[in-house]
Amino acid sequence: MFKAVGKYFRAVWYLVTFRVDKASETLRMNPGVISANYDRVIEEKRKRLNQYKDAISAMIAQEESKKEKLRTVTSDIEKLEKLRSGAASKAKSLVEKYNGDVNAVKSDPDYLKCQSAFKDFSSTLAEKQHRASEIDEDLKQLVSNVSGHKTQIQGLMRDLEKLKEEKHDAVADVLSASEEKQIADMMTGLSSDRTSEELRELREVRSKAHANARVSRELAGLDSKRAEDEFLEYAQSNESDDEFDALIGLSQKESSTPAVQETKIPEA
Repeated sequence: MFKAVGKYFRAVWYLVTFRVDKASETLRMNPGVISANYDRVIEEKRKRLNQYKDAISAMIAQEESKKEKLRTVTSDIEKLEKLRSGAASKAKSLVEKYNGDVNAVKSDPDYLKCQSAFKDFSSTLAEKQHRASEIDEDLKQLVSNVSGHKTQIQGLMRDLEKLKEEKHDAVADVLSASEEKQIADMMTGLSSDRTSEELRELREVRSKAHANARVSRELAGLDSKRAEDEFLEYAQSNESDDEFDALIGLSQKESSTPAVQETKIPEA
């Protein structure tokens, strides 16, 4: 018994599910629903596209920031190179001052000052050059990434425009297919669409109107024929009555001229 009840509920569930699926399919095939769904997809893609644009804008801002850093570091490198060159030039002037006396040059406080500055400038310059190299590599990679994303976003924008066109094509295709299906179903007698019923009613009204007009024409011709028949019948009846009266001596013929008495001529 429980198995039978279980089978029954499963059957009911399958039936309900089938009906829901069919209703959902019918709803999805509605042109208005299709248009609305396309609008929703287009709007979601537009939002993601705008987010993508914002991300690329941030990358471009980062690119500009790195370019500015590279310009600053490059400027520092140029300055350090000049400072280091200046320290070396000042030390060289000491060599000239002391005619190349090594001990005298190294004993001069300015030599030690120039030597220390040259080392500091060289160390800092090496760091700046390494930093500039890193920024330059990052910048190259960033520029390449931004360029690739720009190309990709251009393709996505084209896809979005195509999707807008596809929306109209899809709605038109569904409407065309629906009309073709209704016409085919109407021809096979399977259509339950109200428009087909209205067409059938209109065609019936048209047929009835033609039939009524034809009947009216026929009746009009019949009335004329009936009147002619009555007139002929009446004429034949009168002729028959006149002939009958003449046979029995009831007929009196009127003459428009008085009777002429016959005059006898006397014999000689």
